[in-house]
Amino acid sequence: MDNSEGIPGRTPYIPQPIRPDGAGGVDRGPRDIMRDLQNPDMLVPPVTDAGLVPNLRFSFSDTNMTLNHGGWSREITIRELPIATTIAGVNMSLTPGGVRELHWHQQAEWSYMLLGHARITAVDQDGRNFIADVGPGDLWYFPPGIPHSIQGLEDGCEFLLVFDDGHFSDLNTLSISDWFAHTPKDVLSANFGVPAEAFSAIPSQQVYIYQDHVPGPLSSQQVQSPYGTIPLTFKHSLLAQEPIRTPGGSVRIVDSSNFPISTQIAAALVEIQPGAMRELHWHPNNDEWQYYLSGQGRMTVFAGNGAARTFDVRAGDVGYVPFAYGHYIQNTGTETIWFLEIFKSSRFQDVSLNQWMALTPRELVASNLNIGPETLDVLRKEKWPVVKYPGFSYYPRPR
Repeated sequence: MDNSEGIPGRTPYIPQPIRPDGAGGVDRGPRDIMRDLQNPDMLVPPVTDAGLVPNLRFSFSDTNMTLNHGGWSREITIRELPIATTIAGVNMSLTPGGVRELHWHQQAEWSYMLLGHARITAVDQDGRNFIADVGPGDLWYFPPGIPHSIQGLEDGCEFLLVFDDGHFSDLNTLSISDWFAHTPKDVLSANFGVPAEAFSAIPSQQVYIYQDHVPGPLSSQQVQSPYGTIPLTFKHSLLAQEPIRTPGGSVRIVDSSNFPISTQIAAALVEIQPGAMRELHWHPNNDEWQYYLSGQGRMTVFAGNGAARTFDVRAGDVGYVPFAYGHYIQNTGTETIWFLEIFKSSRFQDVSLNQWMALTPRELVASNLNIGPETLDVLRKEKWPVVKYPGFSYYPRPR
């Protein structure tokens, strides 16, 4: 029996853990063939993979859904992906009118709108307020402790929430309904100056997400604060940025340099076209947390001491690269990959392997790697985050 051939139209394609040189063998035991098809580089790892590297990928499709009238949520934290200590992520959807209730966090909240539209509100410690509508490609950032809310508009919405603590859970936040439910009514009466009976119908527990009516136009919900509006906007339109374009794709970088309020989260929106790759690089400031928006590819992470491991990734997956580990991401499909690189940092930083070599004495590079002018002469002093060369293909390797 060969690696994975079936009879077209009759026998389904069944991949086997066998390399072209004969290494490996047929898997005859119980198995999840669909998983094996989705993870060809785990079933048959590249020969350059070696050593012990922990799991660096987890799919939102493998998480538990929290369902409410008004929307749903699911999360990937250190409990699902133990290596991810710096960042936790929440995927949330709100129906038209659905509300993520008034709440606040001990962590910073950064969000990317995936689809639809929402209205966000917030008030800072000086009583300055913020009310705005957000749509696809927009970001928001709420510093720790800032109370806020999110509500789906006419078309509903779905978004990614990112928090600067891998232990975070969105089900363990500070919510207005939860606080009211655990405060004696006579205390509420004294605080607000109304009879205790005014609170007879308050929720008995945290509401979290609930269904409400679709709000009116933004102008109909403006609330004027005597202290004015916030000095730094909580909203940023990432897709409106002019990208860094290179052969094979593009990158849009957002951090405190162009979104000043975002002092604890930096990110990049990366486009990798078919046949292209996110170049060999690493990040000198913190771990990288990734979210894949579209397409499919493979990521190889180099951990030093002879250790490297390859992971297959696709839309809806979260990837993670520990601090300073070398890595690259290849597009192995026919659709463009879009993904987010996210960091617990005020600034985005990366180091290009190609640029480093180009800016180092060529005699030293040549002697270190035993390479000649064919390679040395094409090294680039300018950074290309995404690369693609005519005649080279990064589609799945033959087995």
